[in-house]
Amino acid sequence: MIYEARDGVSWITLNRPSVLNALDTALAAALAECVERAAGDAATFVVVVRGAGRAFCSGMDRTALAAGAIDESFYRHWIRALNLLEDMPKVAIAVLHGYSIGGGLQLAVACDLRLATSDAVVGLGASHHGIIPDGSVLRLARLIGLARAKELSLLNDDVSAEAAHAIGLVTRVCAPFEVDAALAVLLERLRHQAPTANGHIKRLLQASFHADPRALVEDVLRAQDDCMRSWETGEANRAWKEKREPVFHPRPAP
Repeated sequence: MIYEARDGVSWITLNRPSVLNALDTALAAALAECVERAAGDAATFVVVVRGAGRAFCSGMDRTALAAGAIDESFYRHWIRALNLLEDMPKVAIAVLHGYSIGGGLQLAVACDLRLATSDAVVGLGASHHGIIPDGSVLRLARLIGLARAKELSLLNDDVSAEAAHAIGLVTRVCAPFEVDAALAVLLERLRHQAPTANGHIKRLLQASFHADPRALVEDVLRAQDDCMRSWETGEANRAWKEKREPVFHPRPAP
């Protein structure tokens, strides 16, 4: 793994390019550590997860799996990493290119936004190898509906980036040579969205799948009060009066 933090962005890069960033226990553990580090960084407002080399992630390391080197410790690290991405108040973006299959897609599904290059190949494939897509089986239907989630998970067809976009599995598609520019557009867009509000939005959207939405109304009101009292609302109001875009990063010194 490679971890970098600069200008409010934490960059997490899977770095096993010789095996298309295939997942083994060491990589899963390092991923969890990097995500935890990003989640705890007060200066970070967005986390970008990428893959080095020709692919985002080709899924489980089949050599390790066939050798019996994938056990419960792998899954514990793996689930911890994905849960942290989903639960942290910061926005997480996955950048998919080349093979983005199996665990690669599961990792992307745990992120909030997915930017895919037009050459990305997306799919699962877990049951073809005798296992379940543990990182997506509890998430995927919420993104693309039960019927499509079953089709993707049970038949294990690979789909193109454009097809994935059409069913809501990826957020944006761009040409491979435009990926940095497309990512920069997303990051700039997020600089103008309030981090406190986005954190509450993530949490409440997730909670809405586990409870009657009306049972969450008091939580929504508390979250709105927290937003209204935040420095970001003051900045948004000043920006409106000054006829400019609000800027929420970097946060001004107290």
